[in-house]
Amino acid sequence: MKPFFTILLVLSGLFAYAGDETRKPGRQFVAFSPSAVVTVKSGAESTARLTFRVLDGYHVNSHKPYSELLIPTALTLATDKTVALGKPVYPAGHDFTLAVAPDEKLNVYTGAFAIHVPVRVAQSAAPGTYIVKGELKYQACNDNSCFPPKTVPVEFQVTVTR
Repeated sequence: MKPFFTILLVLSGLFAYAGDETRKPGRQFVAFSPSAVVTVKSGAESTARLTFRVLDGYHVNSHKPYSELLIPTALTLATDKTVALGKPVYPAGHDFTLAVAPDEKLNVYTGAFAIHVPVRVAQSAAPGTYIVKGELKYQACNDNSCFPPKTVPVEFQVTVTR
């Protein structure tokens, strides 16, 4: 019975999409808060803390939703030989239930959440500022429906020192 409610939830987003204020192309349900500059010595490691905020009244699937039918939140960042990035460390989501399916738990993020990214700078890196860019892909939902997946741009600075 649980897969039925998951499918119903996903499909309800398609029907809610028509005529809804939330379907505007530029509408974001998650905002990225630029982090402080990550300062790292050549040849050393640090961690970037990337903070996001989900709009009030909405939730996004966690990085590991309970159903394979739901779209997980996923961070993708570009890397190069100078600034190497490790695997993002996602926070644990929290359980959430909808009134229409009180027996089915969803694993979601609400409010503010942070993803930590290991940063390693090459020993040969010249001192200076390097920009890391990427995006966070997510699917937002409210208590009634889910909306098409979106991406929010992500960018942070890595300052390399000797």
